Amino acid sequence: MSIPPIPETDFTETGLGSTTRYRGRMLEVREDEVRLPDGGQARREYVVHPGAAVILPIFDDWRILLERQFRYPRHDHFLELPAGKFDAGEAPITTARRELREETGCIAADWHHLCTLYPCVGYSDEVVEMFVARGLTFERPALDPGEFLETLLVPLDEALAWIRSGVITEAKTILGLFWADRLRAGWPLEPKLPA
Repeated sequence: MSIPPIPETDFTETGLGSTTRYRGRMLEVREDEVRLPDGGQARREYVVHPGAAVILPIFDDWRILLERQFRYPRHDHFLELPAGKFDAGEAPITTARRELREETGCIAADWHHLCTLYPCVGYSDEVVEMFVARGLTFERPALDPGEFLETLLVPLDEALAWIRSGVITEAKTILGLFWADRLRAGWPLEPKLPA
């Protein structure tokens, strides 16, 4: 299968000035003035995010470890893959290992980088690095203060059916489960990351 060429027209917008409108513990909201490709000007509002790691924990029998937690912006509970934001200066794989251990009590013997995601390109600079964790063993979770969640092991086919029925609606989880299905079908992984 050949890939058609990607057009290369330059639509770059050049920043002329930036104002921070809000700064919280995790997020910052900025408003920038930009020069458009045609010479005009516009304002761009966007969220600055530290970035995050998401983990696709796969057991040998193709069960997937999911979390159920309440997400305040949607005022609802969601089934999700384990994930967490980068601490300042932290390597993405370090974040992934830390979050899997803290949230689920799992330690993985094998780690592979799966993909890089930009989940909200229209309004945020957030980057998400997705990792596959295999060779899982359980220890004791160490949730952060104020963090409440439960974990469940779900056969991959059931998790995929939950996407179709609307039980699983969270975007990075849907993508991760589709990746898991492709991996089960034989898609190769990137080389294993060092321990």
